[in-house]
Amino acid sequence: MERKLLFIINPNSGKRNSDKIIGIIKNNFPEIIKCEIGLWKNISEFNTLAEKLKKENFTDAIAVGGDGSVNLVASTILNTNIILGIIPTGSGNGLARSLGYKMKTEEALKQIIKNKTTVIDSGTINNIPFFCTSGLGFDAHIANLFANLKTRGLKTYIRLIAKEFFLYEEKDYQLSIDGKIYNRKAFLIGITNAGQYGNDFYLAPQAKLNDGLFHVVIFKSFNFFQIPAIVLKVMRGKADKSRFIETFVCKELSIIGENSNIIHHDGEPQTLGAEINYKLFPKSLKVIVGDKFDGV
Repeated sequence: MERKLLFIINPNSGKRNSDKIIGIIKNNFPEIIKCEIGLWKNISEFNTLAEKLKKENFTDAIAVGGDGSVNLVASTILNTNIILGIIPTGSGNGLARSLGYKMKTEEALKQIIKNKTTVIDSGTINNIPFFCTSGLGFDAHIANLFANLKTRGLKTYIRLIAKEFFLYEEKDYQLSIDGKIYNRKAFLIGITNAGQYGNDFYLAPQAKLNDGLFHVVIFKSFNFFQIPAIVLKVMRGKADKSRFIETFVCKELSIIGENSNIIHHDGEPQTLGAEINYKLFPKSLKVIVGDKFDGV
């Protein structure tokens, strides 16, 4: 089938200038492959592009933005024949990194042109789609604060974590993991489809995007002096070896926490009620991947 691509660009995402990205696409994309470029600044404009994507028989939807923008595009094409591609411009770029994308626009574009594809799993949290990671506790608290900051980037994120770490207290949760009940105190709970949260920060190093499983990571409370050893394990892809981390695998998960829980899905914060339900949908999204994609 002849390819027809729609580049869906969020000019508000990350530090990269959208005009520069558009220039790179126009100067480097082969003329023999049909493509169009669409910009959106609000959800109404995004919905217009989503309609265009389906009505005009595009084969590929290329999300240009951060994790939140990628989530929006991917949610639009779930369980269709349209293939997701990514040009990462966000702060973490969790799904893009997990799919083996290069972080430079020119290199990511080459991977999209090459068109190596596979099919990955997706999940829902109270029927809200996510593709990389979700969670509640400290990381959701940070995501909520980070979303409201004017300054973005990894340095800002690290400063925010350092500031909030000493103020945040672990919470009580009841988890139903594939029907079995567990009661835990947790600093954070991560529900992962992919192994990393972004910036090569691997909380669930054994997770694969197409293994048909969630990896549930329960992070127990720890003190300041234990941080370096934990961070070292996480950055080396050995978080599952830490005595502060307990990991389960499952296809369905329910969590009962406080009356009002802040969660995140692919880095985007949201407030939900006391009960949070996760479901896995195997092989539900077609994606373009890099040569070093680490699947099952």
